[in-house]
Amino acid sequence: MVSSTSLLPSTTLLTNWANQLTSQSRTSSRDSTWQCVCFRSQKRKPKLYLIPARHFSSTPLDSASSSETASTKLKTRATSGVSEVQRSTHSNNVNAMKEFEMELQELFNEVKAMVKTGKERDAMDLLRANYVAVREEIDSGLKGVEQAAVLDIIALGYMAVGDLKPVPALLDMINKIVDKLKDSEPLLDSVLMHVGSMYSALGMFENAVLAHQRAVSILENRYGECNTLLVTPLLGLAKSFGSYGKATKATGVYERAVAILERNRGSESEDLVVPLFSLGKLLLKEGKADEAEIPFTRILNIYKKTYGEKDGRVGMAMCSLANAKCTKGDADEAVDLYKNALQIIKDSNYMAIDNAILENMRIDLAELLHFVGRGNEGRELLEECILINERYRGKNHPSMATHLINLAASYSRSKNYVEAERLLRTCLEIMEKSVGSEDQSITFPMLNLAVTLSQLNRDEEAEETALKVLRIRESAFGKDSLPVGEALDCLVSIQARLGRDDGEVLGLLKRVLMIQEKEFGSSAEELIITLQKIMHFLEKLEMKDEKFKFRRRLALLRERYKESTL
Repeated sequence: MVSSTSLLPSTTLLTNWANQLTSQSRTSSRDSTWQCVCFRSQKRKPKLYLIPARHFSSTPLDSASSSETASTKLKTRATSGVSEVQRSTHSNNVNAMKEFEMELQELFNEVKAMVKTGKERDAMDLLRANYVAVREEIDSGLKGVEQAAVLDIIALGYMAVGDLKPVPALLDMINKIVDKLKDSEPLLDSVLMHVGSMYSALGMFENAVLAHQRAVSILENRYGECNTLLVTPLLGLAKSFGSYGKATKATGVYERAVAILERNRGSESEDLVVPLFSLGKLLLKEGKADEAEIPFTRILNIYKKTYGEKDGRVGMAMCSLANAKCTKGDADEAVDLYKNALQIIKDSNYMAIDNAILENMRIDLAELLHFVGRGNEGRELLEECILINERYRGKNHPSMATHLINLAASYSRSKNYVEAERLLRTCLEIMEKSVGSEDQSITFPMLNLAVTLSQLNRDEEAEETALKVLRIRESAFGKDSLPVGEALDCLVSIQARLGRDDGEVLGLLKRVLMIQEKEFGSSAEELIITLQKIMHFLEKLEMKDEKFKFRRRLALLRERYKESTL
């Protein structure tokens, strides 16, 4: 029998990096009171790096688990936008169920092939045709596992196409059918696993938990509580628990999956990588870096023993461990691990030198090197990224923009503002050719350029640049958006240095405060510096009544966050 879990698109184990690294402060003007602080201190988003993973699927069902209803044979054919569905009834036996499952697989493969070749419309026609056919069966009174399985594949097909709108209604139809089916029905466990995964993808985690729990129960009753077939639904259940905010339950389920695999495959089996990684990632998310280091270290040791110390997978595992080390505060040890990992990946030819994942690793390591005060080494990595990008994509390729911004930020940190300006202007030229001069994406290097110009005592140019950023962002995001707040904060800093009208600058600051309150809440720490700036102008303008109100609010916030750091 074709494995029912193979109907799902192939999943891949992901490794993350350094989500706890706080970026260095945005370049400030010479008066630190006027640094741009509208946004929170940015934390780098997790970088997910692909490494190989094994999968666990159901074995053939025994002959006792046959369907009580007629199976539906689906024959799919798509030619120039025309799709057909042909059905015939077979006798109730295991061979018919095997054939039916193979046809489900073929249907899903057909949809994926269409999507891959850009024929999304044909894929949609095929899914609709199959839906019409199965809907006719349901309306005629057939509501068995076959109908649920076809709906399952149709829902998966819509997920593959990227059209999620029909999926909740399809899942609701499946639930109404499976709720009335006995656990002994063939394919039911696989349908439930798929349903759980789709609910999870839709953010409907409570529904996902229920589906995975029933799948686990079915397999426990059929194969016992220690069979490796339980691993897939257990991983789905644990992921749903974790996403649902039930980290303790998720941890316990991951540990159970690990224990099952240790018992059946041994404590050094490569199959342990999947649950160990998921467990480590969850522990990191919960701020338990010390505990997370244990599963990541086990993964590293498993890969070393299985493939040798110079294999690319070992390098990838080192990145996960480096993440845990960095989160613990062992930044220097994390740097060494990361550097060794990159060297292993490069020497083993595990990835092409211009691979996007490897590129992101260089950038992440460069950021970490800056974080630990080794900016020169970090810049060397960023310059290497630029050279590789030039070689494989060309000097004016849009992907150069990110590297130029990163290198400009590095030079700004080292106070080489002349070089930072040159890089930012080059970046703007490339982006203007790619997206035009009014696209919102161009405002990021443009705002950095405004700050850099201010550092070079070219405040008039800086103000003009910041005003353009503000105009573009107001049009793109709305006047009360956080990107607009950032632009306003930068503009305030520049105009304060230029000595612009105090009342107008105060008005801009109040806009910044309003945006921060909307985004972070009225008691957020981010408000403190903005309130300090407001107090400065209220004193200059001798606005005593307002000053008292803002002073009290500032004092309360300072006291609150002073206590939180004790």
